[in-house]
Amino acid sequence: MNIKEIPKLIIGDLVARVPIIQGGMGVGISLSGLASAVANAGGIGVIATAGIGMLEPDFATNFSLANRRALQKEIRKARKMTKGIIGVNIMVALTDFYDMVKVAVEEGVDIVLLGAGLPLKNLKMLLPDKLRDINAKIVPIVSSARAAKIIFQYWQRNYNYIPDAIVVEGPLAGGHLGFKKEQISNPNYTLEKILPEVIAVIKPFEKHFHKSIPVIAAGGIYTGKDIYKYMQRGAQGVQMATRFVATKECDASIKFKETYIKSKKEDLVIIDSPVGLPGRAIRNKFLEEVYCGVRKPFKCPWKCLMTCNFKKAPYCIALALTNAQQGNLEDGFAFAGANAYRVDKIISVKELMATLLEEYKNAVYNLSQ
Repeated sequence: MNIKEIPKLIIGDLVARVPIIQGGMGVGISLSGLASAVANAGGIGVIATAGIGMLEPDFATNFSLANRRALQKEIRKARKMTKGIIGVNIMVALTDFYDMVKVAVEEGVDIVLLGAGLPLKNLKMLLPDKLRDINAKIVPIVSSARAAKIIFQYWQRNYNYIPDAIVVEGPLAGGHLGFKKEQISNPNYTLEKILPEVIAVIKPFEKHFHKSIPVIAAGGIYTGKDIYKYMQRGAQGVQMATRFVATKECDASIKFKETYIKSKKEDLVIIDSPVGLPGRAIRNKFLEEVYCGVRKPFKCPWKCLMTCNFKKAPYCIALALTNAQQGNLEDGFAFAGANAYRVDKIISVKELMATLLEEYKNAVYNLSQ
């Protein structure tokens, strides 16, 4: 298929020839290997910063430095492997949020995606003038039109600037979700419902700043047909994570990837994360023991998330996810999107992108018949 048949994703002066952002998957799932492969295939590759220092030998004694060093290292490795677009996903709830933003900006990443919280006062050290001088595109991730409006209004008032794009993530995503538990299966909170609401909310800001703000749909997008559906509904691109786990280039261990392949629909469960958010994960023995009240003793060398009450937490989620990333599912678990059970084999990123583009093409063709 000719890539030109699918619209490009244009964010300011950045042009991705395939309108797919690979979702940031923390604690070592999406690092330079996966991000560079996606960028080389024409999409936007994303390195996730959450728990990135957990893979460094000195994380227990100097977590902050380990995080900064690991992020710098992964960005530089990605740059050596691709000339494509590289982004970094940074959770606003991270204790070292500003340090991570600073490293990403100094290393010259193309896009900084900000999720798990509203990036408002957290950007106070990036003074208004400096915010304009940053070459990286700043892209918040939201789960509602209300959140989008709060961000845009705050940025307009305090920075005289607005985000360069926005990701709208629905409740079918993997990992931590920006919804209350009762909202996840509520039809009023589907991506189909939220997407047009966000598009409507940001239109006045586009007019005021004479700036095009691409809206990117995320959460449960699995096929090229899904991509076509959301782009028909006004999205300029999509963010996908689950599909990229079962790729050869994904930075997780083979055992982690096989967890996706072996999963069934009923294995996808909503858990109460120790950091105070619901999350979607693949059920296993570790999670079943936690559900039954078994505590997993741990020492907290660094309160990595501001919302974590580590003194009362039944387990350390960063440690559990690190264990899983390395293939130790006895002492951890895998986050996953609602469609993870549909994954049936490990393929290359190049093959996956070709499949998605072909599916998109077929969706266009079928609609025109």
